[in-house]
Amino acid sequence: MTQPTIFWFRQDLRLADHPALTAAVATGNPLLACYVLDDVTPGEWAMGGASRWWLHHSLAWLQGEIEAIGGRLVLLKGAAAVEIPALAEAVDASAVYCSRQVEDWAVRQEEETGDLLAAQEVAFERIEGALLFSPEELRTGAGEPFKVFTPFWRRALTSPAPPTPLQRPRNITFHKGGPKGLKLDALALTPGKPDWAAHWGDYWQPGSEGARKSLRKFLDKALDDYDESRNHPARQATSRLSPHLHFGEVSPRQVWYAVHAHCNKHDADPHQRDKFLSELGWREFSHHLLWHNPGMATEPFNTRFEQFPWLGQPEHLERWQRGMTGYPIVDAGMRELWHTGYMHNRVRMVVASFLTKHLLLPWQAGERWFWDTLVDADLANNACGWQWVAGCGADAAPYFRIFNPTLQGKRFDADGAYVKRWVPELAELPAKYLHEPAKAPKDVLEEAGVTLGETYPHPIVEHAAAREAALAAYASLKEDQGARAN
Repeated sequence: MTQPTIFWFRQDLRLADHPALTAAVATGNPLLACYVLDDVTPGEWAMGGASRWWLHHSLAWLQGEIEAIGGRLVLLKGAAAVEIPALAEAVDASAVYCSRQVEDWAVRQEEETGDLLAAQEVAFERIEGALLFSPEELRTGAGEPFKVFTPFWRRALTSPAPPTPLQRPRNITFHKGGPKGLKLDALALTPGKPDWAAHWGDYWQPGSEGARKSLRKFLDKALDDYDESRNHPARQATSRLSPHLHFGEVSPRQVWYAVHAHCNKHDADPHQRDKFLSELGWREFSHHLLWHNPGMATEPFNTRFEQFPWLGQPEHLERWQRGMTGYPIVDAGMRELWHTGYMHNRVRMVVASFLTKHLLLPWQAGERWFWDTLVDADLANNACGWQWVAGCGADAAPYFRIFNPTLQGKRFDADGAYVKRWVPELAELPAKYLHEPAKAPKDVLEEAGVTLGETYPHPIVEHAAAREAALAAYASLKEDQGARAN
């Protein structure tokens, strides 16, 4: 009997434009597809609840796709470095193929798996496929990793274009033997009672078909006005592709070429195209940074911030998490997150700035909350985004950039549609006071059915005082570093 080739699905849950899968099929051996739920190797970065919900539905879709072409997806649970070699031994596999990942734990996972497979004389092939450019590929003129986005992306755009997407492998021969594996429900990825995600299917369609629909909808409905509209959270103006990209249901190459094809066909504004593609660039940059700086998930990129005086009150963290800060745009974002597993990117910056600079709570606390509650939780994007806002990351926002949440609300949610949706207790307030209810006259509050401190909280901190406290904390860090240097 011909020895099978094992294909190990990871964060690449698709069949088309899949270099590693295509290479595995090209061996000519019967294919055995598997997925391992490994909560062991990632340690503290095992998937959060929202990501697990998405994974369940994405695996269900992938199982259906594979079964439709005559195969099956073997589901396993445990340390991948144990489960994959054990599976290879059980079926007498000739090789194992998978896609590369950049997270430190994933690199260790690959190395440990490869070592054990080598001891069994089983070939192990790891192939690029999650990024437009491999993390080692783009370097400065001095041969160093980039630390600033603009030159990084300039180098990317002047490099050879990413290869065109691959078609789904045809006429795959599947291995018929081997263990049955676990049933999907046995992975226990979805919440029990209460089922806080019961309605998430109204917002999301995990899987490659959902990714295709999201991309097509964005191209047809939102790309033409992307640069302006993307900042307004009430508008349907962003691609919402981030969870699909994280789980590999669509590749960045597929997105890249679909955008170019759409713009060429419709003679679209190249500025809108380039602005959107630069968001793919930020994804690339974040993964580039994490690859070269594995500690970024927990440690400040700028080491001066190791001594930053996080002086905030721990009880404020829960109020921020619950969307009860007294700042409507912040509360709307946090409630959207809890209700849908997602938050608009402009609002992500506002709530992150509020936590780190108004409340002076460490960015890691916000990063952890996002990790558990976002369906698109991605270690590279999450860590780099939080560090950027906090001022301690690569190419970070300057320390004195402190978002005024009231002004942000007035500018990007001028008619209050976003706040009214997610903070409905304020829906009857006039637009003039919607983003600062604490300044509304008593009679206006009464007419709108708002009682501060009861139906909606007083502001948790006062903006001007919080801003001054944050600036003082950042200044003390600079002074401390100066004293050390003398």
